[in-house]
Amino acid sequence: MQPFPVVCSTLSATHLAAYLQQQYGFGAGTTCRLLRAAINHAYLVTDGEQQYVFRVYSYNWRTDLEITEELRLLRVLKENDIPVSFALPDAQGNFIQHIPAPEGMRMAVLFSYAKGEKVLNYSPELHYKLGVIMARMHTITKGMYLQRPKYTPATLLKDSFELVKQFIAADTEEMKWMKKVQAYLMEQYDNTFPELLRFGVVHMDIWFDNLHIYNNEDITFFDFDFCGNGWLVQDIAYYMLQLFNTEKDTEQHALKLKHFLTGYESVTPIHDHEKELIPAASVAMYFFYLGVQCQRFENWTNTFLNETYLKRYINMFVKKLCEHYQLPV
Repeated sequence: MQPFPVVCSTLSATHLAAYLQQQYGFGAGTTCRLLRAAINHAYLVTDGEQQYVFRVYSYNWRTDLEITEELRLLRVLKENDIPVSFALPDAQGNFIQHIPAPEGMRMAVLFSYAKGEKVLNYSPELHYKLGVIMARMHTITKGMYLQRPKYTPATLLKDSFELVKQFIAADTEEMKWMKKVQAYLMEQYDNTFPELLRFGVVHMDIWFDNLHIYNNEDITFFDFDFCGNGWLVQDIAYYMLQLFNTEKDTEQHALKLKHFLTGYESVTPIHDHEKELIPAASVAMYFFYLGVQCQRFENWTNTFLNETYLKRYINMFVKKLCEHYQLPV
């Protein structure tokens, strides 16, 4: 009997260690352990005193071209002194590995390790520095184009909403409310003046979980898996969304937000029209990532992703953010 088809497998860290020794010329004592199994699987690789992260992309998640474009972006940023985790070639000079997993061919990339650790709450001075780094990155990615997803209002709000509807009934009070919010946000986007909004390559996922802080000073960005083409203000809006979630002290939130924006604008200004769009853009990011959770349900399925979870998420996060921005919904 042939093995039964698989949707999502977890590759053996022990066998990956042997694979990496062969492909990258690592030492016999090289170890590998699973860090996180989510949309993509991340493994910590240790070769002597050197550490790396080996990302194994989920089956049918990104194409070879999309990953190549992600790595091109990282190379451009590194060449311009933006502190990012970057891809490393194997002994033959290849950046992308192709691994025949049970579900099909999966691609993988070895990344440099970002020194430091994830920090949930950090100082206003570091928020200033992060604003500077994001702005410097945006000056490089403005006008740049990748052969990767384009983040439009329809992508963020409509496509995502259809994915969420697979897990929660459309006639629930929460989804009726979300439908009203969707209409309001689409109207805000429709009323924009595109010529006043900077367009280019966006990270789409800059928050404490995707950056390391070393020695309470150095910041390194990583995980550009969602990078694509869109309005640069989406990165600013998402960061502000996460700051609202993680900093519950009102005074500290205001102080850190001020430092972040001051740091950003010390490099390049944020147009008033972009600032006006930030509330809508922040809430739109909630729609998008709820959609991602539902889209990749089979990668991380567990008891939390159900109607109860989604109702709680909408009431505790999306509604509170709308109230914070005093949106008329």
